[in-house]
Amino acid sequence: MIPNGIDTERFHPAAVDTVRAGIEQLAGVDPAAPLVVCVGRLCRQKGQDVLLTAWDEVLRRVPKARLVLVGDGPDRDALRRLAPDSVLFAGAVPDPMPWYQAADLVVLPSRWEGMALAPLEAMACGRPVVVTDVAGARESLPPALAPRCLVPAENPAVLSGAVAELLLDPLLRESLGHQGRRYVQSTHDVRHSAEAVAGVYRDLLGGKPVVPTECRESIHS
Repeated sequence: MIPNGIDTERFHPAAVDTVRAGIEQLAGVDPAAPLVVCVGRLCRQKGQDVLLTAWDEVLRRVPKARLVLVGDGPDRDALRRLAPDSVLFAGAVPDPMPWYQAADLVVLPSRWEGMALAPLEAMACGRPVVVTDVAGARESLPPALAPRCLVPAENPAVLSGAVAELLLDPLLRESLGHQGRRYVQSTHDVRHSAEAVAGVYRDLLGGKPVVPTECRESIHS
């Protein structure tokens, strides 16, 4: 199995204050407010309704917290009806990276997943993540982060506890963010994935070198 890879040079940490100042949708939000970001299509699979159910308890423990749902989809209107004023809908964006960088915590409350890219992209940006214990999301976490960052699917009570505890512990968030970035760099860098795919082709070709199409054309000409 070859895991998904992402460009860890493009997805990188940045100063939270600087990034937030450049995001138009955050213009009216207290720059010091704890910020939770959820990136994904607004649909049942991604579980934003579970996160909104959990959000009341998060607010009880962290009253100044704000939640941003980044993305669009068929459940947008229903989710808006569930959401309190502390939830911002950013809509579809061409590039989610500034939102990862702006976040104090990234949450992916999916009911099911493939090999999700969002947790990998968030960790590459040095941000801690909370993901649900479903295949595809589970595999994106290093084992050392699972006790703090992996929660059961469709369980708002456990989700709210994990989110609130991390928002209340900046030093732990920083540590988890560093660990996550190191893990993605070592395990999910797109360059490693590309080399692994090339290795499969070399094996299938009996050890012959893999020559890109454009090079073959030059050789034959």
